[in-house]
Amino acid sequence: QVQLVESGGGLVQVGGSLRLSCAASGRTFSFYAMGWFRQAPGKEREFVAALRSGGVTTADTVKGRFTISGDNAKNTVYLQMNSLRPEDTAVYYCAATRAWSRLANDYNYWGQGTQVTVSS
Repeated sequence: QVQLVESGGGLVQVGGSLRLSCAASGRTFSFYAMGWFRQAPGKEREFVAALRSGGVTTADTVKGRFTISGDNAKNTVYLQMNSLRPEDTAVYYCAATRAWSRLANDYNYWGQGTQVTVSS
């Protein structure tokens, strides 16, 4: 089993920054990549960014503002979010996959989510 625990969400003003963390435990060797998704009320879950050894991929909607990174020693993945906009408001989920994918269905393990609210 793999457990993923997100932290770092909260309320921030437009233009502000937040850093989300996702700590993985358990059979972490069983997955190949980790990613961040988000889901706003009434909308489908949306890919944000993913990270594997030697590579990252980032959605165009957040490219240049959000950065994904990882600390292998801590089994932790981060999402640095800068220049936040009201449309970034969502529940942000950390996920792990055995594939290299932007599709939520390809991710095998999910955290419980952390709320990010950007106020104008």
